[in-house]
Formats: sequence, structure tokens, C-alpha cells
Amino acid sequence: QVQVVESGGGLVQAGGSLRLSCAASRQIYSNYYMAWFRQAPGKEREFVAAVSASGGRSDFADSVKGRFTISRDNAKNTVYLQMNSLKPEDTAVYYCAAGRTYSSGRIYYTSNYAYWGQGTQVTVSS
Repeated sequence: QVQVVESGGGLVQAGGSLRLSCAASRQIYSNYYMAWFRQAPGKEREFVAAVSASGGRSDFADSVKGRFTISRDNAKNTVYLQMNSLKPEDTAVYYCAAGRTYSSGRIYYTSNYAYWGQGTQVTVSS
């Protein structure tokens, strides 16, 4: 079954850390680049980070640079989003997505992604 499943969300205090996981079916993991988006209440879904299929390239939204990292575990078909120094404005539902063509001009747009997870809630208290 072709799917993408997120986990690891929760409630954390400002300044704390969380690690999100995205488990993908082998077909997706091996052939697609992976990304994280987030959506806060009343706002549009926005790009957070992406990593290429090889793991050799990654990109981050300016708002999370220096605080978040993204990585792949090929043995587990899983992508991680490590979030440090969390802020209340990081509160959102976080979605994992899989895209076919990695380019700096396309990774920011939701229309570039073929598969999406159901989302996991991250809440950062002040």
C-alpha cells in the first residue's frame, strides 16, 4: 500500500524540542523526495523543509533555519524532522509529503507533491 504516515507530535514548552517521524511505503521512499509542511489555524499550509531522495540536498524555510533539521533513515524508510528551540509560532499541524521533482523553484508549493500524510499536531506553549 502506498502511504505516508506521520507521528511524534505533541505539546512542548517554548525552547523545547520534538522529533517528528514520517514513515513512507518503500515505493514512495525510494523514488520521491520528502518534505514537511505545516498549517496553523486560519492560515495556509506552508513549506517547512525538504530533503532529496538521495539525502544529499535539503532546504528549509527561513523561519526554521538553524532550529530544524531533516534527515532520512534508509533502513526504516523514514524521514525525520528534528525541531529545536521551538517557539509558540511553530504551533501547527505538521504534514509529511512526497514529491517527484526536487527543485528550488518547486519544493515550496503544495501542488508539487503527490502524496500526503494525515498530519500530526505540534503545540508549543509560551
